[in-house]
Amino acid sequence: MNDAPFRFHSSHWGAFRARAQGAGLEIRPLDSDPDPSPIIHNLATALDHPARLGRPLVRRGWLADGPGPDDRRGSDTYVEMDWDRALDLAAGELARLGAGTLPEAGPMPGAHVFGGSYGWSSAGRFHHAQGLLHRFLNSVFGGYVSSVNTYSSAAGEVVMEIVYGAASLMTKDAPYWDEIAEHSDMVLAFGGLPLRPMQVAPGGASAHVARGAMERAARRGCRFVCVSPLSDDLPDLPGARWIAPRPATDVALMLGMAWHLEEQDLVNRDYLARYTSGYDRFLPYLKGETDGIPKTPSWAAAITGIPAATIRELAAQAAAGRTHVSVTYSLQRAENGEQPIWMALVLASMLGQGKLKGAGFTYSLGSMGDRGRRPLAVPLPRLPQGRNRVPDFIPVARISELLLHPGKAYTYKGETRHYADIRLVYWAGGNPFHHHQDLQRLTRAFARPDTIIVHDSVGTATAAHADIIFPATLTAEREDIGAAGNDPLMIPMQRLGQPFGEARDDYDIFAALARRLGCGEGYTEGLDARGWQERIYQRTQEALARMGLPAPDFADFMRGGPVALPLSDTPSRMDRFHADPEGSALPTDSGRIEIFCPRIARAGLPGHPVWMEPEEWLGGALADRFPFQLVANQPQGKLHSQLDFGAVSMQTKRRGREVARMNPTDAARLGLTGGDTILLRNDRGGALAVLELSPRVRERVIQLSTGAWYAPRRLTPPGESREMTICVNGNPNILTSDRGASILSQGCAGQLTLVDVTKWTGEVPEPVPHRDILPRLPG
Repeated sequence: MNDAPFRFHSSHWGAFRARAQGAGLEIRPLDSDPDPSPIIHNLATALDHPARLGRPLVRRGWLADGPGPDDRRGSDTYVEMDWDRALDLAAGELARLGAGTLPEAGPMPGAHVFGGSYGWSSAGRFHHAQGLLHRFLNSVFGGYVSSVNTYSSAAGEVVMEIVYGAASLMTKDAPYWDEIAEHSDMVLAFGGLPLRPMQVAPGGASAHVARGAMERAARRGCRFVCVSPLSDDLPDLPGARWIAPRPATDVALMLGMAWHLEEQDLVNRDYLARYTSGYDRFLPYLKGETDGIPKTPSWAAAITGIPAATIRELAAQAAAGRTHVSVTYSLQRAENGEQPIWMALVLASMLGQGKLKGAGFTYSLGSMGDRGRRPLAVPLPRLPQGRNRVPDFIPVARISELLLHPGKAYTYKGETRHYADIRLVYWAGGNPFHHHQDLQRLTRAFARPDTIIVHDSVGTATAAHADIIFPATLTAEREDIGAAGNDPLMIPMQRLGQPFGEARDDYDIFAALARRLGCGEGYTEGLDARGWQERIYQRTQEALARMGLPAPDFADFMRGGPVALPLSDTPSRMDRFHADPEGSALPTDSGRIEIFCPRIARAGLPGHPVWMEPEEWLGGALADRFPFQLVANQPQGKLHSQLDFGAVSMQTKRRGREVARMNPTDAARLGLTGGDTILLRNDRGGALAVLELSPRVRERVIQLSTGAWYAPRRLTPPGESREMTICVNGNPNILTSDRGASILSQGCAGQLTLVDVTKWTGEVPEPVPHRDILPRLPG
């Protein structure tokens, strides 16, 4: 009988209680969570998995030859060594590049340092690896070349900021799930409302509410329309409808609907006049007066593959009741990704229901678990990161361009910028060889810096491209504070197990390096991790006390259970705007929703939403060579690539390899059957996957989720004579393009890619186990 007490903890996929059981953990979700994510159980056997890193590692070629560009990254072996020697080597290299010698003014040595992009290694407010890294680089280098926006939503973030308001605020604004459950008559969901990504939220989630809200709305009679190549991008709901246009053609579908609204005089012109600007500049394009092409339902049908009658019907139904127009991140992770987000906003504005509860427009409602949730009335604990005195940055998905082309010009939000000359890459808590695109190109890019330093708890492909690797603890091996901006519980993240091997917390690693560089006091301010947590906790504790709410001291909080946080009753940003559009103007140049935007026109794109034919879509010339549209979406059984070796994640694989889904009609035409090993390929590379047949996938679409640990091998496909690079584990980002979404945002365009699909006959290469991704030698 196990009498060990359960302890509280939190993760990006939910809060839970756990206790030691044998070699693993017994995990139970919170009783307050109506729809807990099974992903929490990936942690059960993670603490001592063979892929864990227990000692510092240094790449053999870097040890032998010193810093400098090196094509051996990704294939070299590693030498284990003790902490003191590894820290001394790293500190020596950082000092060589200028760390610890900061001028009073002028260029900082960090101008040649890239400080990683975001990572999801912990839901804790203190042990957030990216924040700790940035504080360190600000302390010892005076700053670093940073990144802006996210892989998830860069194109949407940028266009929404310009034409709607601050995307970081608007994406978490009304309508809320309870409003949709109670008031919506129709939810027109472009990209669907998939439960997969809604399992996950930055800072964690104590209750997953989306499924229940949708079910309540459907039982009340709300009609859900899923516009996606995958019907299971919406849960099974009574009366739900699936519309499956060709991928990347949603803008054409919306334009066809808009034309019908205009033709039938179903447009709310009073709303357009009071709350928007520029409809008069958009209307000539819609009618075809500017280009000779009226955007009729018939025109849209030829592009989308959706019958014109269906497009007219959708438009009429949307105008007949209280309709909410939703767009997910998935639509903008593509070429010209700004256009569908902007056009959905225009469509919702034409319907003119933004003042009604449960109606209007949202971007990202179905993309993250913290969307559709009411905000908090108190601030959360926050670690100060210091001042970054290096003004340079890149759009986050431009990492390969940055490393491969120093000095090259590019545009962002209409501004011409130039890529820095990067000599050091320091990455902690993230895995770009999961979330970046065109991984063979990324491999070439990672060969260019002098030195790459990585913190990780496991031997990922990113670690395999580093020169110095510091083993970091998992979240379950340390204490922290779990809290999210719109979740009503603050969770004491109590330690569930001891660190693996000699692994250390990221904070302790940075503190040791800072001391060696003479910057220890500036980084730590004399505090250990516990001291910092107590300090940042006070911010929330004092706010609760001012409201007369329970506010335990930090020691009692860490020994106890979750603390309830109050929700804000302040009207949402859009509610305030609709009540007083002059006094509560939007943070746009006009103060209104911008249907025509002079700023975007000056940046070199059309000044209003337009249909722009992408290079990689089923209606283009490239589809003759690569006749399937690959949808590289978020996975069901893990967050990105984290804990891919966990039991829940492994259950989604077949024979240790990722599963790709295809419509049975396509499989029959190609002579494929379920369970076949297939090769997906294009000019960028290939990936092996196990085929699953599903009528929930649109014809000429193949779906392969991201998240497999990258394992490239030079192989010759059966019946051919030339080798190619193939990921034998099934990572689709060897296939996806890393072109920017547009010259405006330079966002990630990795959701949609054209591929060919064939059966792998003969002997099938084995997948590479997680423990073998990083080659290690004993010290």
